[in-house]
Amino acid sequence: MSPRRFAAKNSSKSVKKSKAPARAAAKGKAGKKSAGQDDLFAASKSTKAAEKSAKAPKRGGEYGAHHIEVLEGLEPVRRRPGMYVGGTDERALHHLFAEVIDNAMDEAIAGHATFIEVDMEADGFISVMDNGRGIPVEAHPKFKKKSALEVIMTTLHAGGKFHHEVYETSGGLHGVGVSVANALSEVLEVEVSRGGELYKQTYKRGTPQGPVKLVQKGVKRRGTRIRLRPDPQIFGEGASFKAPRVFRMTKAKAYLFGGVEIRWTCDKSLTKGTDVPEEATFHFENGLRDYLTQEIEGQTLVNAEPFFGSAEKKGLGKAEWAIAWTADHDGFFNSYCNTIPTPEGGTHENGLRSALVRGLKAHGERMGNKRAAVITAEDAVVGAAIMLSVFIRDPEFQGQTKDRLANSEAARLADSVVGDAFEHWLAGNTLEANKLLDWVVDRAEERLRRRQEKDIARKSAVRKLRLPGKLADCSASAAAGSELFL
Repeated sequence: MSPRRFAAKNSSKSVKKSKAPARAAAKGKAGKKSAGQDDLFAASKSTKAAEKSAKAPKRGGEYGAHHIEVLEGLEPVRRRPGMYVGGTDERALHHLFAEVIDNAMDEAIAGHATFIEVDMEADGFISVMDNGRGIPVEAHPKFKKKSALEVIMTTLHAGGKFHHEVYETSGGLHGVGVSVANALSEVLEVEVSRGGELYKQTYKRGTPQGPVKLVQKGVKRRGTRIRLRPDPQIFGEGASFKAPRVFRMTKAKAYLFGGVEIRWTCDKSLTKGTDVPEEATFHFENGLRDYLTQEIEGQTLVNAEPFFGSAEKKGLGKAEWAIAWTADHDGFFNSYCNTIPTPEGGTHENGLRSALVRGLKAHGERMGNKRAAVITAEDAVVGAAIMLSVFIRDPEFQGQTKDRLANSEAARLADSVVGDAFEHWLAGNTLEANKLLDWVVDRAEERLRRRQEKDIARKSAVRKLRLPGKLADCSASAAAGSELFL
């Protein structure tokens, strides 16, 4: 190739090379133009979407000040009955009766009522009457146009039990009990006898059907009578009080306070197919002792006589108990505070358990029985039938249904008074105390034996594994860093 042709060829290549950047630049301008159009299109699309979103209603609707509801009177109870009676089932329905009879019991414990009458009627009504002081009917100083009776029946947190001028101890604490029963009743009638005059007021679903009326003068009796029927709108059609359940609740109240007589009447139609009597009178001077004797009738006992008693502790309150260890049954633990059942237990039960285990261990040390060292609080109550009732000034229950007691004072009360009495009982009945101690120690050792057998069975199961040489049983207890091969 001649030098000229070579130069020409190189020149041609350089022209091509120089055109390449130009084409790239042109392409870049075109790309920028296209990108700009895309951005403009995207912005337009975004604007339209925003406009569409602004026109569309937001999920959940608006939320302003006018949406804030303020429920007044008894409306919160009817909207959310579960907050006040634990639901809308049969147990919750019977809580209405419990609230009413608890008020009557408070009058009896305070020393102002000697009897309570409970009457179940065929039309679904139930009434509770006491011969206490009667609910005040005069105008309330804060609500001039309302009687004190109407304030109590229609206002939450209204009552005479927030201080101790009227009631030293009581089951009512929050001032919502009878007003809740009123709110959840289809019809509720109140009759009050005070100062020789009889007053009456009727409510429907918590709403008064008129003011308190004077219906009779020259009445010789005194007290309060409340008659109610549960609301089918709350508890369902056909919901009604069950005679066997109400009968048990009524009888239990008589056991818890020996100073009151409870008279029971029930329509014959409600007792068919049950062991509920049409009429009965309950008055148990021995209180929990009589209650326990009835519950353990026919059972084989470790000791010939139950351990029972009652005592007061200044500044804490009063406790009453009855305990029997059964040789052929699992036992039970029924506890109460101010006559209110506490089915989920609480601090008073913990205090009694502590008292029992401390007393048994102390007796074991006195007798030189080293086996007693293994006893725990649960061993002390295994197979025991226990009734415990405490009366304290300011009980703290968990929830309005009062299923569990939370006072630390209740634990100290039960631990102190039951503990002292138990140690005296053990020291004064050496033969029976040794018999009980041996029985409890046997239960404790059986518990330890079962635990040991369970541990051995678990270890044996691990040892029986035949793993390949490359695998080994996991020795770490944490999931992290461990693998499972299937």
